[in-house]
Amino acid sequence: MKKIVLLISMFLTLSLGNILAQQYALIDMEYILNRIPSFENANEQIENLSKQWQSIVDKEVEEVNALYKKYQADLSLLTGAEKTKRENEIVAKENAIQELRNKYFGSQGELFQQQEKLIKPIQDNIYETVKNISIDNGYSMVIDRASATSIIFASPAIDISDEVLLRLGY
Repeated sequence: MKKIVLLISMFLTLSLGNILAQQYALIDMEYILNRIPSFENANEQIENLSKQWQSIVDKEVEEVNALYKKYQADLSLLTGAEKTKRENEIVAKENAIQELRNKYFGSQGELFQQQEKLIKPIQDNIYETVKNISIDNGYSMVIDRASATSIIFASPAIDISDEVLLRLGY
């Protein structure tokens, strides 16, 4: 029995020692990104494209609304075939609007592609820099303070955001 207790206590001591020996660091991705001019430019380009595409979609929606209002106003004068024709025209326009939204804003749409083209290389560069700093300094884990909502307090001494920016040349 004493051997079992001794083995368990040795195991716990060794485990606790390993946990305490690990080193952690924090970064603040928002802080880093906001200090990189190319990220700000990329965001601005994406925002402008998004507004431009949204105005195209809004224009199409206005046209459909006008068609629907005209259909409602003419409803009592239309024959069965004319009603069906106009209803089909409105439905076709609404479907075209949905396709346009998907083209611009869908999960594989042009906005996503622009984000991949403009922002992903910046994020990849930051990731590689953080990885290199981690390897150089022996960090077991680097946590992004900006996305880790459950961190209540973290010592500023373990925040390496400025070191990341320095290595990136900013």
